[in-house]
Parts: sequence; C-alpha cells; structure tokens
Amino acid sequence: MIKNIPIKQASSFLFAPFLSLYPYFRLIWRIRTLAAIGRLSTVTVLFLGAAEYSAYGSDRPVCQNQGLTSLGKRSVPGVIKKIGAGTEVRLRTFFNQAGVSYPPSRLTLLGLKDEMELEVWAEMDGKWVYIVTYDVLAASGCGGPKQKVGDLQVPEGIYRIITLNPNSRFHLSMKLDYPNNYDRMKAREDGRSNLGGDIYIHGKAKSKGCLAVGDAAIEELFVLAAKTGTENTKVVIVPYDFRKKTPKTDGEKGPAWLPKLYEDLVREMARYRRG
Repeated sequence: MIKNIPIKQASSFLFAPFLSLYPYFRLIWRIRTLAAIGRLSTVTVLFLGAAEYSAYGSDRPVCQNQGLTSLGKRSVPGVIKKIGAGTEVRLRTFFNQAGVSYPPSRLTLLGLKDEMELEVWAEMDGKWVYIVTYDVLAASGCGGPKQKVGDLQVPEGIYRIITLNPNSRFHLSMKLDYPNNYDRMKAREDGRSNLGGDIYIHGKAKSKGCLAVGDAAIEELFVLAAKTGTENTKVVIVPYDFRKKTPKTDGEKGPAWLPKLYEDLVREMARYRRG
C-alpha cells in the first residue's frame, strides 16, 4: 500500500501519470496560443484592408468606429483653429455671393442621391437661400430608404447632425441621427429590427451607406456646421430631386409607408427653390 512506500517513491507514483501527460498539455497550449495569434493577425489585416477599401460597408467595416481614439486626439475646436481661417474665406465668399450673412442662423443640407449632389441652403429673414452645391463622390445603394443593417442604402428622410467627428478615418465626418424617431416607428410597424446606423457625411471618395464628398468639401461643411451649430443644421436626403420630378409613389417599389414619406419630402423640398 502507499503508506508503506517511502515518501519520495510515493510522490513519483502519484504524479507520474500527470508528468507523462505534460508534453501533450504543453503542445495543446502552444497550438492554442499560436492559433490565437494567427486569428489576431488575420483580424488585423482584414480590418485594415476593409478600412482602405471603403467607408460604410454593412454600416460596419469602416464608417463605424470613426470615433476611435487611436485614430487621433484632435478636437473640434482644434480642427477649426487649424483649418478655419482658409476654409472660412471660401465660405464667406459663397455667402457673400448669395447675399446671406455668415454664419447663418439655420442651415439645411439637401442630399440628392440620383444626382449625386449635396446642396447647401441657409435661412435669412425667414426664407431659404441657396448657397453652394458639392459633388457627392461616392454613395452606395439605389433609390429607396434604408431599412436594415447591411442593405448598403443611404437613408432617405429628414435628419439632424448629432456629432462632428474630428478623428474620422475619412479626414472629417458628421454623423446623422439615423435611425431617427420616424425610422424606428416604421420599423416597429413592419416588425423590423437591426436598422443599422453609423451614417455620416464624410471626406475621401469611398463610401457604403454614407455620403462621401471629398476632403476639401468636408472641411467647409464641418466648419460651417460647427459655426452654425449642429442643433441648427438639418439634412434632407431624397432619392432624386423632387422639385424637378414628382415621385410616382404608386409605382415605387418599397414598403407600404413609402408614398407618405415621399409626400412629406416633396413638401419639405418645396421650401428650397432658387429665385
């Protein structure tokens, strides 16, 4: 029995099975460690590749995480201080030509998906005055509202800018409040979930689900929104210019509530007409 075996021999007897298995445990541990490192490397490479390829995949790969502190520690006041002087010279030129004081009391950005344009309108004496148009260099999807994560659609509706991001992967960006209350209400009616998010107007010329306007344009828009105040800035996005082409809602493909949305957007767009 074990009690009659010397202590040294008893220890060897008790631990021998475990000692014999030690090499296998060590091998398994090393394999798991290497696998973890391999996964980390793969994830890192894929993440960087996705960031270079586009902005706003299924709302996730790129436009998401635009506020990562690893991208930089710039602040909105810091960016305004750095680029504001030259940018405001250009902005003041636009506003002077339109006969509107700068910065305006209220601002509206009209996103025309089919035309690939972003119009800037400012309020003066209770009227909306056209200021300037920027080209949209990239936007994914087609006509119709965004309804779920991964559909690559640019939203359609009336939105607000809720965040100015000075540390965007796309130079600078402005985050929209999609999904807003209207989007959520319609989703509840439809029984939809996972509506997506992280929708921005940003720089560069690649995008999935957002509006990419290039670096020079986003600098001007960023400064303009900051000076006007995001609380005073509205963003209206439509599939095409409803001032020139009336939507044929009876023939449009989409959810049952689409005709009503387009009726509302037609009325909204009627405010913005050049004299």
